[in-house]
Amino acid sequence: MSPVEHTPTPAMLAKAETLVEALPYLQRYAGRTFVVKYGGHAMGDPELARDFAEDVVLLKAVGINPIVVHGGGPQIGAMLKKLEIESSFVDGLRVTDAATAQVAEMVLAGSINKELVSWINQAGGRAVGISGKDANFVTASKVQRTTRDPGSLIEQAVDLGFVGEPSKVDRSLLDTLSAAGMIPVVAPIGVGTDGATYNINADTMAGAVAAAVGASRLFLLTDVAGVLDKQKNLLTDLTPPDIAVLRSDGTISGGMIPKLETCVTAVEAGVDAAVILDGRVPHAMLIEIFTRQGAGTLVRAKD
Repeated sequence: MSPVEHTPTPAMLAKAETLVEALPYLQRYAGRTFVVKYGGHAMGDPELARDFAEDVVLLKAVGINPIVVHGGGPQIGAMLKKLEIESSFVDGLRVTDAATAQVAEMVLAGSINKELVSWINQAGGRAVGISGKDANFVTASKVQRTTRDPGSLIEQAVDLGFVGEPSKVDRSLLDTLSAAGMIPVVAPIGVGTDGATYNINADTMAGAVAAAVGASRLFLLTDVAGVLDKQKNLLTDLTPPDIAVLRSDGTISGGMIPKLETCVTAVEAGVDAAVILDGRVPHAMLIEIFTRQGAGTLVRAKD
């Protein structure tokens, strides 16, 4: 019988060092709440979806309370196309008539929500899928937008239909689920005071939820590495004044603007920090949380 090798291998030592490095972060965040907005192309990749679900379950296992808010714009678009329902956009928001609102709720609160719940449950978690309509936990108000006529430069009101934004978030349902050991998975649908159903931008929904529960972290998983400077280098640490400068000089533009607006609103409402991460990178969230170098752009309130 050959002797058993008791000397730790380099791989074993590396794993041990990783756990030791994570220890102060585990202690810091135990009992805290993280809100994670899950969206982008990662939602359509089964391997990345599996990684994400495992990460969320790990957070719960080490004493952190994750709340997942998901998007689904591409999936809504695909279903509208299949049903031959035309749609248009204003400033990145889908104009939502009654028929489109029904499709959005069906896709978001139905297929996407339950698929994500299934992934998390398969990874060993206890996920529960809800929308803002459940227990009236998100009251929505109609989004108001204006556009400037290119000829006359006169601003005109634009009716986006059933597109809303959170006006009130009742955290009691989320607290009850988290305290029972469950992981809330939230579809970005809210209900108006008139009973109407509103489609809410997932980033906006996540920011409002994070503010309502006093989250330690808000994570926005997207399709880019984070905020880049003009030389395409990752900016790892920003404050609201920094963001204002970057916006005024044109460093940030397009779809990154509303994401950073969500981050700023969240940290100014009391969230400790918000992070924009590349959801296409396996375990990016764990790297950001439990290692010194991090993995994305962290936005914090001004010191």
